[in-house]
Amino acid sequence: MNTTILKEEGLIINWQPFEFFLHEKMKQENIPGVAVAASINGEIIYSKGFGYRNVNKKEKVTPSTIFGVASVTKSFTALAIMLLEEEGKLSATDSVVKHLPELMIPGVEDMADIKIYHLLSHTTGLAPLERREDFNQIKDHITYLTHEHELLGKPGDYFSYCNDSFILLGAIIERITGKLFRRHLTEVLLNRIGMYRTTMSLEEVAKYEDVSTPYIWNKDQECLEEQAWPTLGNYEVGGGIRSNALDLLKYGEIYTMNKPAIIAQETIRKMWSDPFPVTEDSYYGYGFKVTPNYCGENMTLVEHGGGQPGVSSNFGFVPEKGIVVTVLCNVSNVSADDIWLQAMNTVLALPLEQKRIAYTITEVSPQKAKRYIGSYHSNEGNTASIIIEDDQLKLKSNGEKYILKGCTERENTFIIETTGKTISFFLDDKDEAWAVLLGSRMLTKKG
Repeated sequence: MNTTILKEEGLIINWQPFEFFLHEKMKQENIPGVAVAASINGEIIYSKGFGYRNVNKKEKVTPSTIFGVASVTKSFTALAIMLLEEEGKLSATDSVVKHLPELMIPGVEDMADIKIYHLLSHTTGLAPLERREDFNQIKDHITYLTHEHELLGKPGDYFSYCNDSFILLGAIIERITGKLFRRHLTEVLLNRIGMYRTTMSLEEVAKYEDVSTPYIWNKDQECLEEQAWPTLGNYEVGGGIRSNALDLLKYGEIYTMNKPAIIAQETIRKMWSDPFPVTEDSYYGYGFKVTPNYCGENMTLVEHGGGQPGVSSNFGFVPEKGIVVTVLCNVSNVSADDIWLQAMNTVLALPLEQKRIAYTITEVSPQKAKRYIGSYHSNEGNTASIIIEDDQLKLKSNGEKYILKGCTERENTFIIETTGKTISFFLDDKDEAWAVLLGSRMLTKKG
C-alpha cells in the first residue's frame, strides 16, 4: 500500500518517499522491526509492518504485532484522571494531599501547593529520581518520596520529566476507585475502546501470538541482543502498556472523533489546550507533548514518545484534522519520533523534512561558551558533560561526543549537530549555567 486515495477529500497520499526514508533509518539505527499506522477521521489509510519482530526466526512485523509502548502509557493514565474529573471525583486543580494526605516531600514548603495538574505536566519541582523498580506496591513509592530528593524549584517553576511523580497519579486512581491501577485502566479504557490486543500483563503478553522480541544494539559487538520484557514495578503507571499499531489508532479516535463517547470534549481538550511552556517554543500538556501552530498553520501536534530496553515508540494526532499516527519499534534508543513526524508530514502533504520547530544555526563564541562548561547529572543516572574541544562547544554523553551549534532564535539553546535535537541551559543570577534540559529531563551542574 504505497498510495492512499481519499476520494471524499480529493487527496492522493504517496507513501513511497516515507518508506524510502524509513528503510534508510532502519539501516542507520539498526532497527530490526517497525510498525506504522495512520488514520483520518477513523478511516485507516495506512498500516504496514517493516522488518522482523524476531530476527533469528525471521518472523515479520505486521500492523497487529504487539510492542511495548513505554511512556505512551502516560496519556492513558492522564485520560483516566480526566475521566475521574468528568465524574466529579476529583479536579486537576486539587492539591495532591487532598487525596494522598500522607504524602510529604522534604523541602516543599507547603504540600498543598502541589496540584494534580503538576503531576500530569511534570512540573512538581522534583528532579529525576533514582529509579526503584523493586517497588511493586504504590504505597512504597509514597514512602520513598518522603526521603530527601533534589528539588529544582517550586511547583510550576520548571518542567522536568519525573516518572516517580507520575506514579502518584496511579496512587490517586487506586485511592478513589478502590481498584488496582492496571485493573481500573483495563476496565475503563482498554475494554471500552476495544483494545483487545493491548495489556499491562506480561502473563497475557506471553499468551498472544504475533508479539515482538525486544532488542538492544550492542555497539561494541555490533549486534542485536534479545531482552526480556522489563517488569517495571510501579513504573507501569507511566510505562506498562503493551499494544499494537491498530489498537492505538482506535485509542486515537477518542481524541479526534470522541469515539467511543466516554468523556466530554471540553474535558479531554484540557490535556493539550493550555500546555506548560517547557522552553520558549515547546510545550507539555497532560501526558502529551504539544506543538501548536505547526508549520504556521492552525494545526496542533499532540504526541508522546516512549523508550525502554527493547522499546522505542511514538503516538499522536492532529485534532484539527482528525489524523492519528502511531509508530512502534522493538529496539531501544532509536528515532521513533522522527519516523512519526515523517509519517505525519506524509499525511499532511508537507515536505518530508519539515521539522516541528525551525531553528537558525549559528556559531558560538568561546567566551560565551564558557558559562555552560561543566558536568551535569541527575539521580536517575543521566549524565552530560559540556566541554570545549578543538575550539568547539561539545556535549559528551553515553561515551559519545556531539558538536553543539548555537540557535539564533533562543539564546541559551543549542542544536546537537548530528541529531538536530536541542538542549537548553538555565542560568543563575551570575549568568552561569546551573542546569541543562537534555531531552525532557533537567540535569543540574555538579562541577
